Amino acid sequence: MSAAILVFCGLVCASCAGTTDSRVILGDEQFEAYLPLLEGQRVAIFSNQTGLVGNTRTHILDTLIAKGVNVSAIFSPEHGFRDLADDGSHVADGVEPVTGVPILSLYGGAGGNHPTQEAMDMFDVLIVDIQDVGLRFYTYYITMCHLMDACGEAGKHVVLLDRPNPNGMYVDGPILDMSLKSGVGHLPIPTVHGLTLGELAKMAQGEKWLSEAGNTCQLTIVPCKNYTHQTLYELPVRPSPNLPNMQAIYLYPSLCCFEGTVVSLGRGTDKPFQQYGHPAFNVKYSYTFTPQSVKGSSNPPLLGQECYGVDLSAMDQAQIRAKMMDLSYVIDAYAIMKEQGLEQGFFRRFFDLLMGQRYIREMIQEGAAEPEIRAMWKEDVANFKKQRKPYLLYAE
Repeated sequence: MSAAILVFCGLVCASCAGTTDSRVILGDEQFEAYLPLLEGQRVAIFSNQTGLVGNTRTHILDTLIAKGVNVSAIFSPEHGFRDLADDGSHVADGVEPVTGVPILSLYGGAGGNHPTQEAMDMFDVLIVDIQDVGLRFYTYYITMCHLMDACGEAGKHVVLLDRPNPNGMYVDGPILDMSLKSGVGHLPIPTVHGLTLGELAKMAQGEKWLSEAGNTCQLTIVPCKNYTHQTLYELPVRPSPNLPNMQAIYLYPSLCCFEGTVVSLGRGTDKPFQQYGHPAFNVKYSYTFTPQSVKGSSNPPLLGQECYGVDLSAMDQAQIRAKMMDLSYVIDAYAIMKEQGLEQGFFRRFFDLLMGQRYIREMIQEGAAEPEIRAMWKEDVANFKKQRKPYLLYAE
């Protein structure tokens, strides 16, 4: 079916109402823009614990039900709906205990990563209200793409209530080689794409990335008010178990590559994605941490082993953002292991999937410096920024 992409900007409405509120106003707060679209419809929700309406502690599910909306199904991503399951662990289908609405998991449920036909028959309109962090390997956008594809095939309307991208102030990293497409890389975009979910959905549909069959859904986006890509937006709730604060979220583009190595990035500690280390790093570093089994990371890498390494938890956040996607940490880690003759097996296949290209691992193994590797994706990033420009909803 052909698609209509409608964007209710809302900025004019704010001035008409005479408001002087300068805070970021999320899409889900703008009821006048989307509640009329839900009247008389069976509504499914794609959300999780981040789906809090504005700066309240009220969830979008509870809000819609209180407003008389017929919520017939919930789609949940990695980590589940309201509870935070371990990263990568399968999440079963279930029933939301407070409202009785069925929860259909798209990360290990009956339909796997794609909604079943039975699930698609349960609703007319899909509401998307979930907090992303702007990285190609963060899985929420991938689940959204699967849902949009299914909605296009089934003729369903998607209403996306947009949220800021906390890493939306820059674009960096290699563009995915689609031969490495996986559960941690779905679209030909840079590692840090700089787009909100609304902009990414608009671009994915506009560039015909979603479906080989050419199915496109009717897409309505309710953008944020008072937001630009340079707005620093602090998330009110952790988006996933191991991103507990803004420090971790800002370091995530640089430290996540350790997931594809033998090095710990702090899972199983109180500083996940804010430190890195390995027992063999004792030849260089004195700082230590020991991963333990904790909620959200029951079996972390190097469980129970004392790791020597680097603590980045107090690093200035402006400096982190200025360094963007910084490969110096993984280069440092590899060099320490190589000096001891321990580099064999340092990289796992997952590293290439996370990076979306093979040349990064190869250049690190060859001893390339960080600026040399960075230069490899400079032109691709510049071209992507031109390509994405027609789809931007907010000033750069």
